[in-house]
Amino acid sequence: MKIEYRRLTEKDLETFIEIRIGQLREEGAKEDFDLRPNLMDYYKRHMTDGTFVSWLAVDSDADGKIIGTSGMSFVEKPPYFSCPSGRIGLLSSMFTDPNYRRLGIARELLGHVVADAKAYGCGCVQITASDMGVLLYTNFGFVKNGNFMQYTFR
Repeated sequence: MKIEYRRLTEKDLETFIEIRIGQLREEGAKEDFDLRPNLMDYYKRHMTDGTFVSWLAVDSDADGKIIGTSGMSFVEKPPYFSCPSGRIGLLSSMFTDPNYRRLGIARELLGHVVADAKAYGCGCVQITASDMGVLLYTNFGFVKNGNFMQYTFR
């Protein structure tokens, strides 16, 4: 198997979105509606304005099948002591096909999007990690912050 890494392009979006939906299902998300149109709108807008980047892992021996995904959204908040630039990378869409796990693919993808966040001027990168991903992120250097909370409008 030959694994190659490349940036997400608009022609990859339908497959990328299906992988994202599968990832959310695997993590136990409840499906209240079809998320595909919202995801398509988000990715198209933010890829265009440069506030979303993604790297893909593809198996070139399997006709370029996408076997791993990553995503990084860039947001800006007022600067604070642990992030003086106020620019934050929000990591998402980290997924590896179950048949390709434990090969270092996620770590390689993570390295690419973290480098993109640094180049964008981010002072930190944040993620809400699944149980499966905690070890990957901890080994990479992420530190768990137990203060994360979310309010959802209903």
